[in-house]
Amino acid sequence: MIKAVVDIENEIIAVDAELHADLEAFLLEEGSKQEDLWGINLYLEKEKKDWIEYTALINIRPSLNNRWMEIEDLKIRKRIEGIVKKLIEG
Repeated sequence: MIKAVVDIENEIIAVDAELHADLEAFLLEEGSKQEDLWGINLYLEKEKKDWIEYTALINIRPSLNNRWMEIEDLKIRKRIEGIVKKLIEG
């Protein structure tokens, strides 16, 4: 499993740290906005349709109507999926 944080506005991904929060902090330092950052887990050994798990502690954001670790908004999930396909699958 590889931890990753996706900036859905700038369409970039930070990967491979001990905590999603570490990746989030890195992207914030680089100019990303908090509301654009979402944590995921990548399982590249699985079939492509099962690569992405939309779960991370940083996703708990009641102010953005996401009250759980899992990303609830299907539009955000689709954006993340597109960014992962573009940047990782090539």
